[in-house]
Amino acid sequence: MLSKDGKQNLLAVFHSYINSFLSILMIIRNPLRMIGKTYHDAVTALNSLQSNYANIMAIRQTGDRKNIMTLLEMHEWSRRIGYSSSDFNKLNIVHITGTKGKGSTAAFTSSILGQYKEQLPRIGLYTSPHLKSVRERIRIDGEPISEEKFAKYFFEVWDRLDKTTSSLDKFPHMVTGSKPGYFKFLTLLSFHTFIQEGCKSCVYEVGVGGELDSTNIIEKPTVCGVTLLGIDHTFMLGDTIEEIAWNKGGIFKPGAPAFTVEEQPPKGLEVLQERAEERKTTLTEVPVFRQLQDVKLGIAGDFQKSNASLAVMLASEVLSACKILNKKICCNPDAPLPEKFIDGLKSTKWEGRCQVLERGKDTWYIDGAHTKDSMVAASTWFRETVRSSNKKKILLFNQQSRDAKALIDNLHASVSPDVNFDDVIFTTNVTWKSGSYSADLVSMNTSQEDVENLKVQELLAKDWTEIDKNHARVHVTPNIETANELIEKSYDCPVEIFVTGSLHLVGGLLVVFDRLDEK
Repeated sequence: MLSKDGKQNLLAVFHSYINSFLSILMIIRNPLRMIGKTYHDAVTALNSLQSNYANIMAIRQTGDRKNIMTLLEMHEWSRRIGYSSSDFNKLNIVHITGTKGKGSTAAFTSSILGQYKEQLPRIGLYTSPHLKSVRERIRIDGEPISEEKFAKYFFEVWDRLDKTTSSLDKFPHMVTGSKPGYFKFLTLLSFHTFIQEGCKSCVYEVGVGGELDSTNIIEKPTVCGVTLLGIDHTFMLGDTIEEIAWNKGGIFKPGAPAFTVEEQPPKGLEVLQERAEERKTTLTEVPVFRQLQDVKLGIAGDFQKSNASLAVMLASEVLSACKILNKKICCNPDAPLPEKFIDGLKSTKWEGRCQVLERGKDTWYIDGAHTKDSMVAASTWFRETVRSSNKKKILLFNQQSRDAKALIDNLHASVSPDVNFDDVIFTTNVTWKSGSYSADLVSMNTSQEDVENLKVQELLAKDWTEIDKNHARVHVTPNIETANELIEKSYDCPVEIFVTGSLHLVGGLLVVFDRLDEK
């Protein structure tokens, strides 16, 4: 019989052999990585860190929602690339979580801070997911970092992880050459990039939840924000609004004030308040500032007024902490807002969220809504925008992993009876007719068999015919490029197209547009 220590050593050796084998397999599959370190090489290497669908389903079947090792691992990965989590405190971080609108709020906050370039010359922004390019996740002064800088900093992190080791007693799976998963790696890369680039303040959007999210190694944020809560990622966060609020409140830190939107579900708000007290900080509800009622925000949609108001308070805390504002903005709906704040909110750009694109004779209304609340908000925005138009209308929809039927039910209920679609297209998130994805959009987190067999799309087509009394023509396409061609050929007259259901669809469609524009 092996002793406990003997078993651990044997396990460590086994993990070492497995990781060595995987490293060799990576090299065989991607020999270019050994020759050059281009942006393409970086994206290829990054994509190798995605969990595949089989692994995700295996983890789900265990019923284990919490990975308590996540933050310990992040601290260890940080050490291996040359940082302590305390090094990140100098970044004056705004940490934002929530279910709906956290990306928009992060963009608004970054844009406001960007108006103070003389005092804050470099503003970092870390968000997810990306639409067209993974570089969108790591922005400086509102712009994605260049391909050259992405590749440079990517391989600096990659190589440091290759050359360092962890204690096999504490981290038996983190042997030499092993790497964190996709999102964790990008989180490490963002910290490294922002520090190397000398960013004076950074806005961080949580990936999933908060308590165990990889961004939660941030020890001393300047301020925290919580956007509207809803039910999403139930496998990881819980089935109730209380459980989800508990997870989101996990980003609160002692001494860092926290702010949230005024319309939170009461039970969720109660838990957030308890978490704030537990973490020795304050939680303040932010009303919609009346001064914003007549302001045309850079991101469309009436519901964005709430996110913009939250961003005002978050930016105010940073500018006050950096001694740029002499006085914090009062959290009162009648409080006057500085002109630079208004300019920042007006100039915010955030693709794929209530975005309107004019292409030739057609108008595209694009929003990557993929939760109940965001779908209702996006569909309501579309309805109110086009309800007086007599143009033909098309719905282009994709959702591969969440409860897609519930989303189209929410969509249909939100636009009816004011808006009826003439054509409804259900597509996969595959980019091209060749069956391939754009390199930055490769996804291994869905069932490839279901995608190839159009399983989800066929079910949605059936569901739509049952709820649609207008009897729209329903189509199923195997990829986004084909869906776009179908739309282009459907009508000689101008049409209005509502694109929604997933950010994967939105990103893929924008990539297709880019290629068409290059021709």
